[in-house]
Amino acid sequence: MTAYIEVAASWLFQNYKGRDAKAFFTTPAFASHPEPALSVRSPDCGPDGATLGKEYMHGGQGRVPELEWDSHEGVKEWLIVSEDPDAPLPTPICHGIYLGIPVQKTRVVNDDFKSAGENSTRLAGGFSYGASRNGMIYIPPRPLINHGIHRYWFEVIGLSEPLDEKLVTSKPSREQVAEAIQNKVVVWGRWMGQCERRWE
Repeated sequence: MTAYIEVAASWLFQNYKGRDAKAFFTTPAFASHPEPALSVRSPDCGPDGATLGKEYMHGGQGRVPELEWDSHEGVKEWLIVSEDPDAPLPTPICHGIYLGIPVQKTRVVNDDFKSAGENSTRLAGGFSYGASRNGMIYIPPRPLINHGIHRYWFEVIGLSEPLDEKLVTSKPSREQVAEAIQNKVVVWGRWMGQCERRWE
């Protein structure tokens, strides 16, 4: 029954995609850096635009794609935001926010996103997570059946100074983080994976 509902919703909202104009990197904090200038790569998934395998999707293992990027002058801390701009909602779905990533860490792998302890936002990789749409550490991709290809952006943002520790550990929302990084963005880049679910 759920599949029938999803297909019906996909038909109703077939033109509700492409919320690029509401992406995290279009918020005021990026006014001085509107274009990506940081190369972000995924060694395990492939080049930008690669199709995500089942192991990276909801219903599979739900793995987080491995990401790597170059160091950059002036950066004191990293931030990662993952979002789906093709969900049939007014703004992209936030799949994950990761704060307080040490400046020397320019590579993250799936195990980095495991919880470091109960009742804590700290993760095994040495950083914290913010509030995804459902509150989980990471939401694996699960586009509506027959809604077509969805893009999943993994945005890496270099900040000129570390974010306040209270904010970092408070599981802040996408909006709170966007506000907190104003006048702090030095550079950013993104890697995109894509996938779809078809009626079978």
